[in-house]
Amino acid sequence: MNVGQTGSPPVLPGDWFPLGATPTAGGTNFAVTVEGADRVDLCLFDSEGQETRLPLPEYDGGVWHGFVPGVGPGQAYGFRVTGPYQPDAGLRFNPHKLLLDPYARAVHGIVHFAPALHGFRDGAIDQPSDLNSAPFVPRSLVVGSSHEWRHPRPGHGYADTVIYEVHVKGFTMRHPGIPEELRGTFAGMAHEAALSYLVDLGVTAIELLPIHASVPEQFLVDRGLTNYWGYNSIGYFAPHEPYSAAARAGRALGQVDEFAAMVDAFHGAGLEVLLDVVFNHTAEGDQNGPTLSFRGLDNRAYYRLTADGAGYVDTTGCGNSLNAGNPVTLTLIMDSLRYWVTEMGVDGFRFDLAPTLARQEGGFDQASAFFDLVSQDPVVSRVKLIAEPWDVGQTDSYDVGRFPPLWREWNGKYRDTMRDFWRGTGGTAPDFATRFAGSSDLYGGHGRRPTSSVNLITVHDGFTLSDLVSYDTKHNENNGEDNRDGSDDNRSWNSGVEGPTNDPDIGALRGRRSRSLLATLLLSFGIPLLLGGDECGRTQGGNNNAYCQDNDVTWFDWSVRDNGLLDFTKALLAFRSAHPVFRRRRFLQGVEAGELQWFSTQGSPMNQQDWANESTRCLTIFLDGGDDPDAGADGRPLMDDDFLLLVNSWKEPVEFVLPMVGRSPSWVTEIDTGATAEAAPHPAGGAIDAGGSVLVSDFSLLVLRANHQSAVPPSTP
Repeated sequence: MNVGQTGSPPVLPGDWFPLGATPTAGGTNFAVTVEGADRVDLCLFDSEGQETRLPLPEYDGGVWHGFVPGVGPGQAYGFRVTGPYQPDAGLRFNPHKLLLDPYARAVHGIVHFAPALHGFRDGAIDQPSDLNSAPFVPRSLVVGSSHEWRHPRPGHGYADTVIYEVHVKGFTMRHPGIPEELRGTFAGMAHEAALSYLVDLGVTAIELLPIHASVPEQFLVDRGLTNYWGYNSIGYFAPHEPYSAAARAGRALGQVDEFAAMVDAFHGAGLEVLLDVVFNHTAEGDQNGPTLSFRGLDNRAYYRLTADGAGYVDTTGCGNSLNAGNPVTLTLIMDSLRYWVTEMGVDGFRFDLAPTLARQEGGFDQASAFFDLVSQDPVVSRVKLIAEPWDVGQTDSYDVGRFPPLWREWNGKYRDTMRDFWRGTGGTAPDFATRFAGSSDLYGGHGRRPTSSVNLITVHDGFTLSDLVSYDTKHNENNGEDNRDGSDDNRSWNSGVEGPTNDPDIGALRGRRSRSLLATLLLSFGIPLLLGGDECGRTQGGNNNAYCQDNDVTWFDWSVRDNGLLDFTKALLAFRSAHPVFRRRRFLQGVEAGELQWFSTQGSPMNQQDWANESTRCLTIFLDGGDDPDAGADGRPLMDDDFLLLVNSWKEPVEFVLPMVGRSPSWVTEIDTGATAEAAPHPAGGAIDAGGSVLVSDFSLLVLRANHQSAVPPSTP
């Protein structure tokens, strides 16, 4: 129906459920939650941008609804709400604001800010009908049938999972194997050139930086920048339209089918898809931010307000915090999660600033309504759930280890410890051992396992691995904030020179440290999280807060990748996959504690004095692969080789005496991060007898395998 030319269509009562726009054979049902308003208008737009306003006729339990015959998929729409405008009471109804549907499955267009109005401040002028003029709000689109799936979910267990964090645009924008028209899009991610790279690398799950419809902050737009990372969501059901090649080519709703097709292609390649979701705040910011959707529909339900009702509680640093203690907001979050699992095929979620979701009365609460709903939900509780266990500005903002048993967590303490250890910081050996073994101090109780720890050393927020070993301080000048933004606590070391250098010795040191950090990450107990590009030496020029850099700073430069480091990472991932002893599913206790032992460089067990010694920079790890009764997915015990890991974070080579331990009289070298990248995964050298010695390079890690034939061959998943 072309509503702008045929007159106003009739509006029937319709249904209050489901929320959003639901098309049927005869038309579309519209339902939106708005409490305290006097009137809600459904606004339909024709192909020329002409607007027709239709009052929704029914109101049930806080939901306004109506059925419009003849309206189907592709129809552009929005809402206008009439009611009291009383900011001090938390009421911000304003019919001059065209509002996005919080349940819109697709969003078309971008926000054009009006500098004189500082965005869409309260009292802004009515929205013009011309879609190409400014200011205007994007349109919600009616979406129809779902994708027909060709491939089953891979279903990787947590212990077998390796996560690869990546940005859709950054990964594909300059890839020479991806057609130019597909670069920067979901279709580009699904292209064979991208899939084959990820499969060959050996990761099992792709964690995409936010792909929900988002809006950049005006201060960035004024600087000629944008919110590249996308942590400024405005549509929790809608794939971001600029990431769609189909939408770019003018095919309406193309982003929905294209995203689903990408997930299907990943599943066909044996890869899971995890979404980084931002349910802690929205793009509407503080009380001076734009009114785009939630604020104009039900401000008091969607946001946590200050005591006077005029401002917003902010535990995110982004101007507002979603009110996860309100049933309206909880319903939105749970409906969104279920939608992405059931209709769009995703395999799990990483929750940005997750403690904010558990703040009902201010403090972090393990018994919050959000956690209760997730644990009871038959869909959401069965996918991968990963928390970023910190938010901003609260006494309990750093909540590592406190999430319920169902959850996995980004382990910030692992990150800090491993960065410190591999830059030679004294007194870190005990923490290194605890973090390597799965962080039992954080996750050893309440039925949790080593796989509760998502181990990370670098992620999108901070230095890349290459920059971690190349810069002492951040270099964020291009962000336009005089280098004040971004963390100053980087725990980095430039290895002797700040930034790029042609000095071969410094280059070799950076290579050893990079390989040692990667080896530690991929061999520690828990779930490794690899930042996309670290495997091939990607740099951001020292920018540790590149959230606003949609350009060469963040896009992969495939022409200068470090192929030696890439081959080393592939070999590490294959090695981890082949040996279950590095993929422990539970903590070792009682008689099994001997399957993990720690030795000094002299080959003797580490004693209390060794652990307490601030100068201890070296240790040997023994892993007994003889019998891991919990490793077999089918319940049968697995047998593996025994291993020794010789770890040296000292500034000079150190001689290690091999301990008399395990089932073998001799050992052979499997991995040497002190060798060149090309030789490191398969170093030369013969067997070394137990009790003998071996020289380990500075800032290096040596992995030795027992030189014997087990009664049962090592199991390869």
